Parts: sequence; structure tokens; C-alpha cells
Amino acid sequence: MPSFLSSLRRKSRHNIKTEHHEKHAAHDNTHANSQNTNGVSRRKSSSTLNSSAVGSSTSTTPATSTSGEAQINGAKDDIPPLPTPRPQRPGVNPTKRYSLNGMSTSSSSLLHANPSSLLAPRVISVSDGSWVHQQVLLIFGQIGDSGRPLDGTVTVNHHQGRFPPTAWPVCDSYFKALVHLEPGWNRLRLDFTSPKVSSSNTSVSPHASFLNVNYLPLTDSPPLQLAIILGRDSPGTYDTTPDRKQREGNGLDLAVKKFRMAAYLWQAFTGEQMNRHGFGRRCFRFEDSWEPGTLSYQDWGTGQFRNQAKIHIIRSDKTVAEIRDLDRAQQNPKGTKKGELFGIAADAVKSYFNMPAGQKQYVSCLFLDAHWDTKHQVILGHAALGGGVGDLQLGIFGSHALQSYPSSIEEVWQAFGDCTRTDTTHVANDCNEAGSSWESANIGIGAHLHETGHLFGCPHQESGIMLRDYVNFNRTFTTREPYSTRTKAPGQRLVLPSDECSWHILDALRFRFHPCFRIPLDRGHGDGSVQVWTVDNGQGGVIATSKSGIAWVELYTEGDDVCHYWKRWPEIENQYPRQVSLVESELRDMLPKEKQKSRLKLEIFSAGGGKHVVEDLVQLANQKLVRVKLPDGRWGYRSGKLGYSQMEGSEPQEIILESAHIQTKLLLSIRVYHGLAVDGLEFIYEDATSQLFGKRGGKPGGTEFPLDTRKGELLLGFALRAGLWIDGIQILTSLGRKSEWFGNAHGGSGHTLIPPRGYTIGGIAGSSAAWLDGFQLIITR
Repeated sequence: MPSFLSSLRRKSRHNIKTEHHEKHAAHDNTHANSQNTNGVSRRKSSSTLNSSAVGSSTSTTPATSTSGEAQINGAKDDIPPLPTPRPQRPGVNPTKRYSLNGMSTSSSSLLHANPSSLLAPRVISVSDGSWVHQQVLLIFGQIGDSGRPLDGTVTVNHHQGRFPPTAWPVCDSYFKALVHLEPGWNRLRLDFTSPKVSSSNTSVSPHASFLNVNYLPLTDSPPLQLAIILGRDSPGTYDTTPDRKQREGNGLDLAVKKFRMAAYLWQAFTGEQMNRHGFGRRCFRFEDSWEPGTLSYQDWGTGQFRNQAKIHIIRSDKTVAEIRDLDRAQQNPKGTKKGELFGIAADAVKSYFNMPAGQKQYVSCLFLDAHWDTKHQVILGHAALGGGVGDLQLGIFGSHALQSYPSSIEEVWQAFGDCTRTDTTHVANDCNEAGSSWESANIGIGAHLHETGHLFGCPHQESGIMLRDYVNFNRTFTTREPYSTRTKAPGQRLVLPSDECSWHILDALRFRFHPCFRIPLDRGHGDGSVQVWTVDNGQGGVIATSKSGIAWVELYTEGDDVCHYWKRWPEIENQYPRQVSLVESELRDMLPKEKQKSRLKLEIFSAGGGKHVVEDLVQLANQKLVRVKLPDGRWGYRSGKLGYSQMEGSEPQEIILESAHIQTKLLLSIRVYHGLAVDGLEFIYEDATSQLFGKRGGKPGGTEFPLDTRKGELLLGFALRAGLWIDGIQILTSLGRKSEWFGNAHGGSGHTLIPPRGYTIGGIAGSSAAWLDGFQLIITR
């Protein structure tokens, strides 16, 4: 009989009250053995093992030793140690093979071993039964409700023991932890232990609670790709101190583990921030790969395969010396090629992914060959940049702080508590804000997240990650902060969510409508373009419309480089208003008195991810600049113009549709002249007359689109593709019909021109050169 079963039988005998019971037990064993004539040994069921190990509340025998528990787990005594001698971890009791976490429903009554415990961990940030879309979830909680602050440890036992248990410190009764989730339903057990609190000798802490979370991976949104870029002759190492190099190394394999862990911290942080801003637990996803797991250091020695974020290894065509060119160093005040590292990264990424035209890629890159030059006191091979190049959205950062990153979940809170001073004879103190190891991790992980924010379209903000609040990035994952060399003061004793850094609400709004953050409940918005219209003062003065809905507007006064004032519209049943009034007096009332007379710039954002910039609201609202008098005496108003009207020979054009002011004129059809762009539009009436806007070029005779006048079909508006000129056009009617696309249906960007409610099309304005290079509607009531 295996030794661990013998120990369990010996332990269970203490619960047997009489000798009579012992005889019956012996008789049962003998009877069972006598019946086993086919040579197959019988075992106790898992439920029997459970009841003998933890089910008896009257047992007074000490619990099985740690080594015994390891045997029950099937674990080995030679579990690989933590590769980096961080501060001592609290002890973690491995999950038993037949632990309560994996019990069936029939045994669930045993899960609440002590439901009356006031010290059971209580998760505050995540409600029981929540749905999430990220593999690593951040939780925040409290130990009990008593006013007596306690320190100790919370151990997270993952669903059915599929991921090793992790231990997290409790400070003044509060804790934060990262939880690894399996796709589907996860039942997690949180155990609290403390040297100041008595505990029983059972395998389950008397101070335990359970959290149920459903993890639904997202596969229908574009991933954030993670890439490490090396020079073509790079040895694949990064800067570190000699003692750390001796302890853990500095090779490419460890760099992959550290970068992957940093990316999961970005994701956990962002998912929590989106939830706090009221947008649910939406977040970007990674491209996953089935490979040896690195998120738990306990997997390193066993080679346990897991589904985890893929790190692409990209070899640039540049040498290490070229990447480390002093003139390319972003922090070199005398550098003449500071922006070239972004181009080097973009070329390497485009070549690696072989990007097809029209398919966007979102890639965050780490330059592994970044190096601290002690002679010039500058970081070579590093640039903190983010933005877009065509279809590529790219963020780049150096590896100069990588040595301070955690490489597994178990190391996270320890990395953010490591006060080892930064040795600038070997590694950089970036911006003199990384004087210790934990502060270096803040700068490296947080500043790289800042550039990833630029990748997602975020500008600089007045606060949050997109300013420089990432110097407090550690506070998201810890409840106590060590001494700071940056502030030269002791860290905060108790760090609560209100003390953490954040994504600004304007960043969260951008994420809410970004394709990488899409969740199954989101509607498909299609065309996200925004149009602005100057109308009668009684109708609001200025109206913004979008087929996908208007979500918010940002206000910039003269001299503002970041946004301080904004207005949001409510989301009702996953929909935003398609038409809003931008009343100048109301917008100026949002500003402080000293800025209310300043020049006012607006940036209007739609729920479809579109944006329209109004450089000067006063000029837009000036009706004299856009007003047109129709022949019947009514006023018409020009819309915002598409196209730049800058082609050679470009001349302004404008027509007032006769059907708009002559009741007897009936518009029968529209003939479109087109080739690779749009050359002109001809409006044909029932009396055989017509009006031409533009030229009769392109396809001979053009293409005619008739209106069904018997059903009262009218011209409603146009869908356009436009950039420098008008690439393509589609006709929209009042019966919901759409013409085919004329011209280039994939050129420029998409726009929908439909007059606001209460207005109709009165004419067309714009400009024409070899083809149309400007287009506006004239609307009237």
C-alpha cells in the first residue's frame, strides 16, 4: 500500500470511537481483499479520501506534514527554486490532489468549512459570478470586517488545482492578488493565514472564502502583438548587474518571460481600470500560443504546457552597433537621428508579419539591445515612441529596466518591493526616477504601457498613465509601498485603490470604442465618421451627426496642449445619440471664467471610433460664412467639406438643386461619372433637364442610378470615400436603398453625409479639378 494511504488510514483511526468499529473496519478490508480475485487492487474513492483527510471536525491529531502533502499532490521534492532570491515568500500549502476545490456539487456543503469566520477573505473589486475576458485577473479585497488591522497571507488556490497556488501579502487587513483563469467557469478558494491568528490542523484554512469567475476568451477582436527586436548579430542579452546575472542570467529566454509578465500586468491593470470607469471588464487581448508555461515559476522545471501570450522574436536587418548609434539615442540632446529607431522597428515588424494591405496590426516592441553607456550617460538603442505608420500601430521601448521586471506571477509583489539600489555602473537610472529596483520596474513597465497607449490612439493627458503617473504603477498590485529614492521618503503604508495610478477617463473612452477592446455584447457600428453642420440658431447653431452615435467632445482653449474639459453623452441600451447640438454658450460655461472668451477648438468623437476636429467653433458657428440663399428666399447652409481642394487647376463649384425650390421639378435619376475617382454628378429631372456638378469624365456616359418616384423615393444623402480628393461615392435614398460604389470604394476614409433631422438636401458645393477634390452638401429646412 502506498505510504500516503497508510498515513491517512492511521490518521482516520483517531476518529473511531470504539474497538467494535475497529474490528468492523478490519473485517471490511479483509472482505474486500478476498473478493479481489482478478489481481486488480481496490482503492478508496476520492470522497473517502476527502472525508478522512479533512472531513472530520473532531480530529485532534496534527495535520499531515508538508512532505506528506507533497506526496498526496504527486509533487516532487525537487521543485525548482525561485530563480531570483527575492524577499522570502510566505509559505504556500500545495493544493491536494483530492482538494475541496475539485469536489463535486454533492460535496459542496463542506466548502464552507467555517462560514462564521470573520477573517475569511472578502473580495471587493470583483463580484461573485462575474464574466471577464482576460487570463490574469487583478483582485482587491479585505480580511473580515473587524476594525483590528491584521497582516498575514492570502493564498489563492486556482480552479481544480490547474495552476499552482500563489501567496499574496495582507497589509492592515487588505490584499491584492493576481489570479490565473482557465477558459470557462473558475471556482477559486482564498485562504487567510496569519501568525497572529489561530488556525486549525485541517488542510483547508478555517478562514477561507470562494470566488466564482467566468473567463470568456475573446477571439473576434484584433490582438495586441508582443515582439522583441534584436540586431541581426545580437547575442540576445540585456543589461543587468553582475550579481543578478549570476543568480538568474540575462538571456533571451528570461527576457521573454519578463516581457510576457509585464504585458499581463498591463492587461490586468487596464481591465480593472475599464471596470472602474463603468465600461465593464473589457480589455485588449494577446495572440496566444500553446507552449511551455512561464507565468508560474513552478512550471519552469516541469515544462507544463499552457496557452499564453506569444512573444515574437524579430531579427532586424540592422546590426547592434547601428541600433546603438549614439545619434539615434532618444535621450541624447545632441542626437541627429532620434526618431530613426521607430522606423527601424516599423520596417522589421512589417517584414516579419508580411502585412497585407488594409489589415491593421497592433504591435508593442521591446528593443533587447538597449544599453546604458556610462561614458556618455545615455541609454543607447532606446526610444519611447508610439503611433501609427499606415496600417501599423506601433509602440517601442528599450530593455534597460528589464532586469527589474518580475518573470512570473509569484514574483510580482516581490519585484515591486525590492529596494535594491540601482547600480549605475551597470544599469540605467532612467530619468533619475529609477533609483531602486522596484522604481526601475515602475518606469520600464509603466512607460512602455504609456507608449502602448499611444499605439491605441491615446494622446497625452492631464493625469494618469498618459502623463507620468506610471511612477506609481506598483500601487496597483501591492498594498504597501517601500522607501522611494525618487521622493526620498518612506512609501505609503497602506495603498488603496484611490491611491493608484489610472487610465484617464478620456483614454478609457477611446478604449471603449477601439476594435481591440470589442466584446460580444457590442453592436457593430460600421461607419464612424462625424459630420458637423451649421444651422439656424433656433436649432442649436451647430449640430454634430454620426451614423454610429456621438459619444463625447473634447474642448481645447488657446494654449492647451492636453484636454482639461469635455462633455459626454449617455449610452442608452448600447446606443449613443446620432445627432447632438453643440451650443456655444453651453460649452463655454464649462470653462473657467478666465478662459470663456478664448478661442475654442473641439474634437468630436463617435461611438464608431471616428473623430472630427473643429479648429475654431466661432468660425464654424458664423452663419455668414456658410449661409446660401436659395432662389425661393429660404436659407441653406453648407456642411463641412470633404477633400482638400488642392489639386492643380481646382476650381470651386456650387449648384442649387432645382427640385429643392421648384415644386413641379421631379428628380428622376442621378448619373455618376467615375473612373478611379469621382469625376462628376449629373442630376436629371422629369422634364429632361439636368444639372451637372463636376465634369463628365471617366467611364463614357457614366452610370445612371434611377429613383423610384412612384413610391415617393427621394435623395437622402451620400456615402463617400475621401482623402485629398473624392475617391468614391454611393447614393442613399429615403427608402433605404443604396447604389453601388462609384469610383474607388477603398480609397481614403469613409464618411456618411445625411442632413440632420428636419433638413433636406438643397444643393451641392465643393471643387473640381481633373476630378472632384471637394464635396459639401447644402442643407435647408
